[in-house]
Parts: sequence; C-alpha cells; structure tokens
Amino acid sequence: MIILTDVDGTIYDYEGRLPQSAVTAIRRLRANGHKVYMVTGRSRAENKQELWDIGFDGMIGGNGSYVEADGEVLMHQRITYEQCKRIVDWLKERDLDFFEESNSGLFASENFVKNAKEPIRRYMAGKGMSGDVLKDIDVKDVINGLVEGAELYRDDLNKVSFILHSYKDYLDSVEEFPDLKAGTWGGVGDLALFGDLGVRDIDKGKAIEVLLKHIGADVEETVGIGDSKTDIPMLQYCKIGIALGSASDETKQAADYITDDVDKDGFYKVMKHFGLI
Repeated sequence: MIILTDVDGTIYDYEGRLPQSAVTAIRRLRANGHKVYMVTGRSRAENKQELWDIGFDGMIGGNGSYVEADGEVLMHQRITYEQCKRIVDWLKERDLDFFEESNSGLFASENFVKNAKEPIRRYMAGKGMSGDVLKDIDVKDVINGLVEGAELYRDDLNKVSFILHSYKDYLDSVEEFPDLKAGTWGGVGDLALFGDLGVRDIDKGKAIEVLLKHIGADVEETVGIGDSKTDIPMLQYCKIGIALGSASDETKQAADYITDDVDKDGFYKVMKHFGLI
C-alpha cells in the first residue's frame, strides 16, 4: 500500500512532539513493504533531521506544490519573482508581517518574529498547549528554520504566510491576487490568525496523482491520513481517507474512518486497525 500522511497534528502533535508510536508505525510499514510519503503544508526547509530519520520514501510539500520521490524532484511549482514582489510590497503597505516559504529556507519580514508571538500563542492554545510552555513560547521553535534579514524579493517560493490584523486582510488578498491561491490558517473564518498566498490550482490530491503516475501505483492502493482542511483533497482522493480524532468536523466528514488523536497514538492504532503493521 501507499501511505500518504500529513505531518503536523498527524504524526507530530502541536507542541512539536513526535510520539514514539508514530515512528514505530512508519518503520514497520516500510519493513512490511509499504511505501510512506509525508504530505504536508511544510516546505522542505521546515523539516528537522529527526523527521527524515524516521524513514520516508518521499515528500509532497507546500500543500501540493512540490513532489519528491526517492530523492528525485517530480514537480515544483513556484510563485514567480514578479508575484513575490507584488505580495511583499502589498503586505508592507498594509503593515502585515510575513514569512516566505521555500525549500531552501523560511524568510521572515523584519518584525515577524516579534509580532507573531501572540498569534502563534493563540494558535498553539487552540491546539491544546497550555501553562508555562505556552507562556514562554518561541516563534522559531514553532516555525522551524526561520531566517531573518534575507532578501525578500525571490523566485524560489512555494507560498507566503502573513499575520492577519482582521479577516478583511484575507478577503482583500483574494481580491488583490486572483492569480494566486489565497487561504487562511490558525482558525476558521473570522478566527483565522494567518493568511497565505500560494500557487493556484494545486492541492494535496492533485500532487498525489503526480506521485502515483511516477511510481506506477494505482489509487486503489492508497491510504491518506490527516487532520486539517488542507488534507480534505487527499482524504477524498485516496482509496481510504483517515482523519485524526482532533480533526475539524469538515475534515472528519471527508474521511472514511476516524482514529484517535495524535498524542493518543492515533497513527499507530489506525495502521494496526487496517492490518498494515
């Protein structure tokens, strides 16, 4: 089988912890002859070595803009330099701090780390973090690989995330950038904390199709697992779609099966349930 798994909230919890049960499950899956690919909103630069050390056959990143298998890049759709310049200028005009996501790094605007602390704290609180850990949260620990002081006009970007002053900032981004895919994260609707802009007409399901064609596999062999709205195209495309117990109602409705939360060994349990390990 081909196992396609989201990362944050699926094999990592939202405090950045990696349950040993998830590591064990992935290694057993591969030992049993199954292929395992991470399918994530992350760009490659966000992945710590401990994630790669688990063992994967490849990666779909940027919510579908990047596909890699066995070290070979199969697809990489990027924001153009001209689009990037328009985004940066527009965000600066509105005093919206941001970070740019590429496979070579995550590049932060001048005041992003300072101004992102409160929305990141609210984001992590919504994912269950509490107490002193939440109080002393470090933005760079949550968003791994942030670089400050880099050139912000670039041609290697997968997407750009920015702090929302209000939901209107997102709505205005939709109108301002019809040539890009606008989204939000960190909450639903008016509760959203961040907006993002990326390549149009991509999603995790379409990227999986590219991957399957390359490796000569059929959709009937696929199992997709995730916990967020961006995982819905994957859950709908795969033969078996699995949502974590902590997933949104909308995500659960798109799934064929619901497992336990990530911190309750949900990934391991569901792979055991389907007889894959």
